[in-house]
Amino acid sequence: MLLDRRRFVTLLGVLALMPMPRMAFATAREVAMDTLLIDKPDGGVPNNKLPVLIYHRVIPPDTADNADYLEHLFRTNGWPPQWRYPVYTFTHFHSNTPEVLGVYAGTAKLQLGGEHGNVIEVKVGDVLLLPAGIGHKQISADEDFMLVGAYPPDVKADICHDELPQLAARTKAVNAVPLPATDPVTGHTEGSMLAWHKK
Repeated sequence: MLLDRRRFVTLLGVLALMPMPRMAFATAREVAMDTLLIDKPDGGVPNNKLPVLIYHRVIPPDTADNADYLEHLFRTNGWPPQWRYPVYTFTHFHSNTPEVLGVYAGTAKLQLGGEHGNVIEVKVGDVLLLPAGIGHKQISADEDFMLVGAYPPDVKADICHDELPQLAARTKAVNAVPLPATDPVTGHTEGSMLAWHKK
């Protein structure tokens, strides 16, 4: 059936008033953020001169599926999601890439920086952006604690352990990692676009 102009405009008005699924709002946006600088090595963990970024309340209220929301947000901002899993319970880091971790269920205590590093508590809606080389491990967690993990495009993350003899080589590798072109939470503005690119 062909619509005349009046019916078409009326239809558009009705559509504008209809509730949209929360997934439609998984776009880059400004959120509250803290920074944590862990720039000194700890044992065989090189860490990084760039700060860890911790975003809060990234998931909007009444989101139907938290994991889907985070995956859509990261993908939209150029960070293809790679996995859903908790954090390993041993200290590890990635020498070839930054990593984004989005909490979609439960709470946990994570240690950042190595065996003598900071312990922080994370909960649903928190997102951590770890520069390459930042040690991390799970200290404790709820049974339902889960994350979405993602990396910049075309990256296969290595897994490095706290091995002191490898520190020099891994520090060199970490320092050679390029800055990501976008921020996984805020896209082309704010977040790492300011905190990392202006270092």
